Amino acid sequence: MRKLKEVLRLASLGLSQHQIARSCSISQSTVHEYLAAAQAAGVGWPLPEDWDDAQVERTLFPQRPAPAVWRKHPEPDWAQIHQELQTHKDLTLQLVWQERRENDPEGYGYSRFCDLYRRWLKKLDLVLRQEHRAGEKMFVDYAGATIPIYNPENGEAHPAAVFVAVLGASSYTFAEATTGQDLRSWIGSHIRAFEFFGGVVEVVVPDNLKSAVTHPSYYEPDLNPTYRDLGEHYGVAIIPARPYRARDKACTSYYTLSRFDSVQNRAGGSTTAVTLRDCDIPERFI
Repeated sequence: MRKLKEVLRLASLGLSQHQIARSCSISQSTVHEYLAAAQAAGVGWPLPEDWDDAQVERTLFPQRPAPAVWRKHPEPDWAQIHQELQTHKDLTLQLVWQERRENDPEGYGYSRFCDLYRRWLKKLDLVLRQEHRAGEKMFVDYAGATIPIYNPENGEAHPAAVFVAVLGASSYTFAEATTGQDLRSWIGSHIRAFEFFGGVVEVVVPDNLKSAVTHPSYYEPDLNPTYRDLGEHYGVAIIPARPYRARDKACTSYYTLSRFDSVQNRAGGSTTAVTLRDCDIPERFI
């Protein structure tokens, strides 16, 4: 209705309805409606000075109904629906929709109902709490950051990787610095972890680094032959964590990201310097 005054002004200049419609960028039928209402109300140009747009609209369209406010259907209780689907194995989303549609014929269509439910479902962060028996699992991984190792004789620095082994039940932790993440260091760290804990576990859960897994796979990962021989020698099962599933090795992820970082922060810098007498034999620290 903001162009109502302009339509009346242009009409007073003798323009045709087609010209007025093009000038105001509205349809010709709208121009005709405005001019017919003005003629019926006896309103012409110029308008009284104190008339604003609202007054012009009330005068020309006194019985014009207020525009209806569009409101979407109320959202279903997705949490309750999800619980019902989980509880009753024979219940489907289509049956739930059919039941709601019988009670509310003007409700959501089936496709829209399913789309809204899936959107709600994606917002859930479903986490299965893992319970570990004592002596069952040992989680192994390398901490993300390296630390410098300084030779006390010449002061030369070498980057060192930090190996971390965590028992699943007690979170008892073994950590040591090694000269790298190669196969020799990886196998040696496992042996020293077993020695530190005073025994072996039933299952070792490593990450998918190359020293442990030659071909990562969601279902059938290929272990490094030397690593597999280590498991056979100690009588332990080696079950790598699934690719891109950090919760499979949450214990080591927590310790490598939080506790090792806290050690670095307490040291007053971004890295912790470690001095080793013999770089070929890693010095363990807890």
